[in-house]
Amino acid sequence: MQTSSGTKARLLTTGLAFGESPRWHDGRLWLCNWGTGEIIAIDAHGKTELMVTIPATLPYSIDWLPDGRLLVVSGREGLLLRQEADGRLVTVADLRGLSKSPWNEIVVDGRGNAYVNGGGPTPTAGQPFGPGTIVLITPDGAIRQVADNIAFANGMAVTADNRTLILAESHANRLIAFDIAIDGALSNRRVWAELDGYPDGICLDAEGAVWYADVPNKHCVRVREGGEVLRTVAVDRGCFACMLGGADRQTLFIAAAEWRGFEHMVSDIRTGQVLSVDAPAPGVGWP
Repeated sequence: MQTSSGTKARLLTTGLAFGESPRWHDGRLWLCNWGTGEIIAIDAHGKTELMVTIPATLPYSIDWLPDGRLLVVSGREGLLLRQEADGRLVTVADLRGLSKSPWNEIVVDGRGNAYVNGGGPTPTAGQPFGPGTIVLITPDGAIRQVADNIAFANGMAVTADNRTLILAESHANRLIAFDIAIDGALSNRRVWAELDGYPDGICLDAEGAVWYADVPNKHCVRVREGGEVLRTVAVDRGCFACMLGGADRQTLFIAAAEWRGFEHMVSDIRTGQVLSVDAPAPGVGWP
């Protein structure tokens, strides 16, 4: 078991607000720059390009349909948007009827099913968040809730065979898993790994392990089902999300920033970075 990366993560890009929802797409790392409404792409040399600006500040997240069209979750607005060929953003699904609470992350599986989490009941007095949910938007536009009572739903990933969805349940300090039915329904909820930390964004690798980012512990951790820690990459600030990418999908990209509390997420301070480190196994599945 290796509990340290052995090498220091390489700095790729600086000057971001809060990088979230990183995705490897079309030879570059795409991510949402929370607090700015920007979706940017970063090449192997750290050069950034503004790809889309959306009318949202945070949270928002991205993924792609199998036909290559971009989907964007506009979290506080409760909308799932799609970018058309001419660059317009059109509404695919209005989630406000399901919940007035903000929506968070998205993953699109190999069948074109989009899973969006967050929402859920209104928080109780004195609590910033209520229990989260997962909703499914099928390729024909049908919307239905497929999971509930999640202690802060965060990063999601779907295995390469489209049979399992893994979710970071941040406030329960664990990863949970669901079986995916042919119609996209989720069942057989179970604990995938109990963690000594707070999982945020996640990704899967070809050896069946999950990488998860952890904000308060300022690291990314590679863990196998059951909870065994295989590797830890420590940085000097909170890790919000991670994604395997690069030419062989064997580079771990880490979105990190100094954490100052939810009330200070939108500000002019730019401590966000993207770092990278070589990974032992390539990325698989979705995203």
